[in-house]
Amino acid sequence: FFISGAIRTMEFYNGPMLGRAATAVATTTADAASVNPALVLAVACVMGFLYTGYCAWVTAQAPNQVAKGNEGDKSMPMSAEANGANVNEINMRLIKYSCLIQNGAMGFLKYEYICIAIFAVLFAGLAGSALAYLTSAERAVLTMFAYLLGTGTSMLAGWVGMAIAVFANSRVALKCYSTLASGFNLALNAGAVMGFTIMSLALFSLSVLAYAYSAYFGDKLNDQAEMKKMFECLAGFGLGASTVAMFGRVGGGIFTKAADVGADIAGKLEQDWDEDDPRNPAVIADNVGDNVGDIAGMGSDLFGSFAGSVCAALVCCAQSPTLHKSWDMTMVPLVIAAGGLVACVVSCVLCLALFGVREEADVEVLLKRQLMGASIISTPILILICYMYLPAAGFAVRGKSGVMWWHLAICCVNGLYSGLIIGVLAEYYTSASYTPVRRLAVECKTSAATNIIQGLALGYKSCIIPVTLVGATVWVNYTLARFLGISVGAIGILTTLASSLTIDAFGPITDNAGGLAEMCQMPDYVRDRTDVLDAAGNTTAAVGKGFAISSAMLVALGSFGAYAQTKSLIDAPMIGAFQFMGLIFGAVVPYWFFALTMESVGVAAGAMVEEVRRQLEEKRANGVNGAPDASAEDCDKCIAIATNASLYEMVAPGSLIVLSPLGVGYVFGAEMLCSFLLGAVVCSATMAVSASNTGGAWDNTKKFVKCGGLQEMLGDEYDVKLHGKKSDTHKNAIVGDTVGDPLKDTSGPALNIVMKLMAMVALVFAPSIPTKGLIEHFVTKA
Repeated sequence: FFISGAIRTMEFYNGPMLGRAATAVATTTADAASVNPALVLAVACVMGFLYTGYCAWVTAQAPNQVAKGNEGDKSMPMSAEANGANVNEINMRLIKYSCLIQNGAMGFLKYEYICIAIFAVLFAGLAGSALAYLTSAERAVLTMFAYLLGTGTSMLAGWVGMAIAVFANSRVALKCYSTLASGFNLALNAGAVMGFTIMSLALFSLSVLAYAYSAYFGDKLNDQAEMKKMFECLAGFGLGASTVAMFGRVGGGIFTKAADVGADIAGKLEQDWDEDDPRNPAVIADNVGDNVGDIAGMGSDLFGSFAGSVCAALVCCAQSPTLHKSWDMTMVPLVIAAGGLVACVVSCVLCLALFGVREEADVEVLLKRQLMGASIISTPILILICYMYLPAAGFAVRGKSGVMWWHLAICCVNGLYSGLIIGVLAEYYTSASYTPVRRLAVECKTSAATNIIQGLALGYKSCIIPVTLVGATVWVNYTLARFLGISVGAIGILTTLASSLTIDAFGPITDNAGGLAEMCQMPDYVRDRTDVLDAAGNTTAAVGKGFAISSAMLVALGSFGAYAQTKSLIDAPMIGAFQFMGLIFGAVVPYWFFALTMESVGVAAGAMVEEVRRQLEEKRANGVNGAPDASAEDCDKCIAIATNASLYEMVAPGSLIVLSPLGVGYVFGAEMLCSFLLGAVVCSATMAVSASNTGGAWDNTKKFVKCGGLQEMLGDEYDVKLHGKKSDTHKNAIVGDTVGDPLKDTSGPALNIVMKLMAMVALVFAPSIPTKGLIEHFVTKA
């Protein structure tokens, strides 16, 4: 592949800016690219799965018990006893608490997946029947098969990510007995299992499904109408993945923040306990929630983004008057994604081979190098793919002719770096290394109210540059290649998906490791090392959240464009009664969704606090003084409260997002659905950025105050009793963090799914949505 690319690069410099052939546009399979797309896809998937297997093997080799003296695992250079710790006590606690976290996380995932499976089967039956009635039985069967496959694949990827996270957390804590570097390497390898599983599995499933459907359609694909039909059916895969993302994000977000808020109120604020105090029975539920929300939830979110962006781009390619004539050219979106996977593998291998953790500051630098390296390596690969697979003399897309291969390359690279810049901006607004968070820390001296006021202002201000940047990206990409350019821009952001998810998973794994170190009474230096890893993970998590939001915006607009092209609404008027009403209705839905999820967290957290209070009062009534460590039974009760609340509460917001586009489309018609989607996307985007950055800033403000960060800012005025850990200033910061928890980990991230899922529902059901809805028919008759 690369040798062929080098040859063609030399041809490029010997002539004008031509594409893969210095002749006319390729119009037959005989003029296909010199490298078969199937080969590129196969090689990329094999590389992804092999690297996943290697990282899983490395993680499995790590010890799960503290070595005694010279016995046990030889990779432990010193026994814990040399540091004054009780090895037997540590091992007993480690088994107890790690098993509680593992059983709680996998138990929640089991019940959540049962609920999702029931919904998916019912939805496939009802929606498939409606689609068969309004279009054809063949379209309905193919679409719903892709939908169920997308649902199942996304659930499998989430299960793998959850399994490796709860397996690795205790082992990372134990590795930190040895060195900071060994703990870092293990956490990164465990995160890579999740990241590369999700991207490899998504790419493999979509590729196999595309080739299977092409075999089914056979020679009928020479007809553009049949080609469009095939890829519209394939878009059901993206809908299935986005459905899992919706319930995973909402259910997981409600669980994790109900447990987190409950643990903070009952433990930190009411009892003045530390964050991971083993006496607090809600702490285990909190640690379970880290995996449920930040592993399974984030994984399903970006799996849905990846599937949605590729499906939308494939539909746009099939609608092109030129690209549909060659299978190789139509498969360009998948080949671009494959190039990104290869770049991620190369970046991870090179970073671990060439660089290492020698001091604390290296941890954050190496995490960022993973993403930066993948972006830099991806750039020439993406340009090379566009050069090799797109027509030399230009091609046409819906609404524009004369699109050149380098136009699409610019769209792809534009998306890649705009997503990276938005991630860096998110870090600026949420990291304690920069001015915004430090200003919040100073406000905590006054009161919790001023901290909250300034935090809200910070979130609103943080929307301006990212949303403007996305707008500029959309303008450039649309100008160059219309909606295909927007869809390919979304794929550009997601070419580094595996690396982004690797560093996203790093955070919750090290967070759990730190909690286990404290609950198991490991030496202080172990917790100090896990805190260093966790702090770096929190910083890079902000980059990941910005990455997820920016990709969601472009995926939603790309899917919207594919829907508009399918319904021939590219030049539809924006002025009209139904159009105005659609914009207003669409703008209201994100607020309705936001309110439902926030309310759910509040109700579940209240139940959690009451349960912790009941347990403590019961112990005092029985004459138990000092509140001993919470029993497994007590912890299980808290986990059950969070599980039941999240599974029950996720139904209403999830159903709202899936059903509202269908209701608007069938009742008011295709044009109003267009304006409805635009209103929902714009409001969801701004609210998602604001909520995520506000919550993230409050979280890091609390940590900044806790670790004595105000000493540097206040100088001689600093008093540890007034401004340090467990002071009123610290408690004011905790209040802000508690309020911000559902913003940054439940409602804010879930708005990413609102944008994508509503647009994907419209795209999949576009052939059945009438031009004029029921209401318009009645109005016309009247």
